[in-house]
Amino acid sequence: MATEDQTLRLGVNIDHVATVRNARGSAYPDPVRAAETAEKAGADGITAHLREDRRHIRDGDIEALMASLRTPLNFEMAATEEMQKIALRHRPHAVCIVPEKREERTTEGGLEVAKDQNRLADFIAPLREAGARVSLFIAADAEQIEASARIGAAVVELHTGAYCDLHYEERFEERDAELERLRNAAAQAHGLGLEVHAGHGLTFETVGPIAAIPEIRELNIGHFLIAEAIFLGLDGAIREMRRLMDEARA
Repeated sequence: MATEDQTLRLGVNIDHVATVRNARGSAYPDPVRAAETAEKAGADGITAHLREDRRHIRDGDIEALMASLRTPLNFEMAATEEMQKIALRHRPHAVCIVPEKREERTTEGGLEVAKDQNRLADFIAPLREAGARVSLFIAADAEQIEASARIGAAVVELHTGAYCDLHYEERFEERDAELERLRNAAAQAHGLGLEVHAGHGLTFETVGPIAAIPEIRELNIGHFLIAEAIFLGLDGAIREMRRLMDEARA
């Protein structure tokens, strides 16, 4: 029988519903409707990344999500003064600090916590005081994990993008080495008292080995689920991901 420590949550990132909406400058598809569908399909939380350039999620989306969600909102953001003010105004359940470059298509790589720990410690302090669960999105690197624990983060989210890329490039030996790094990183972070999450690039094919890592408590998955919704519907895509996660965990 599973214990509480073995449960695995699914956070659904609805950013790319907003990407489709913004492509036509229309009012649809509505990210809030997507979030409500995700909740009904079994999501344990909703993730939304408000970028500096507002390329997908917009300020009004955050306001609407905070007003309508029954599950926790995980607010992804860069470590900027503007985003800190928005997070402190809305006070979401969780705040995940991610690296952000204006020219990148998606979040590439993890935060450099070790070399920026004084600034990041000061940045997250008011968020923690406001009651937000602060997460840092990092690579599976021992130095970054140790620095995250030192500055007072509650959570680290391990970047699974390299593992997924190596899988689809059929570089299986390197993929397996990256998976082992993720396993070791999860164990290290857990041993330091950090809650461990993971995400980026996960699909039906790649989620199983990540979901099977016992220290990981939450997976955050977005782009694949929104893409797969074209074929299965959003409800169907989320239910299948939930099934695969539960199967791997069992």
